Amino acid sequence: MLCIYTVFGMELRMTSTFPDISISTDRLVLRPFDMADIPAYIEMMNDELVTAWTDAPHPYTQVDAERWVRRIAPAHRTKGDGIALAVTEFLTQRLVGSVRLRNTDWRTLSTEAAYITAPWARGEGYATESVLAVAQWLFRDQGFERIELRTAADNTASQQVAQKLGCISEGVLRNARIARSQTEDGGWTDIRTDLIVWGLLPEDLEGVAEQLADAGGYGTYNDWN
Repeated sequence: MLCIYTVFGMELRMTSTFPDISISTDRLVLRPFDMADIPAYIEMMNDELVTAWTDAPHPYTQVDAERWVRRIAPAHRTKGDGIALAVTEFLTQRLVGSVRLRNTDWRTLSTEAAYITAPWARGEGYATESVLAVAQWLFRDQGFERIELRTAADNTASQQVAQKLGCISEGVLRNARIARSQTEDGGWTDIRTDLIVWGLLPEDLEGVAEQLADAGGYGTYNDWN
């Protein structure tokens, strides 16, 4: 698929879909979702923290997961909105999270990144490692100029990921998102929350990988959503 823009009488053509790719790090493989991911994906999406900070259906069912793997995630890429990648451990191949690019603007070469870490994989720094890998791929191989992250005001773990990546806090969107809070009877109720907007440019990544290595790796805090 191509987008065609006219600037001062000149046609500019650019690809409007991401390639169907896998990205590897020392510990992780980021790849398209497949049917074998469904049991672990259902468990991850039904975790209390994921329920609180995402707008995924709850409870998250087999039907929801199959629809995601078969239709929604692939169409997300082919329609040009972004790309959805399963994050798996290199050695065990188990699902440990996801990274999703969305709201991609192919003219300005900017996109928004969102990430989730499975409850059984928290504390390993996987969110930082996987989003850093995607950012490096976007900036170096795809020529992108901006990545945006939006974190709920009370989601401090997600904010730590943004900070470790070198993102710059650019402002607050007041009352801009609906999150969920668990009630005393075990149910869930919608609550409104502010969103902190973070920006990441290619120059912001300079030296980040080295700084993380000098600090002992990607961190031991809980990085989810």
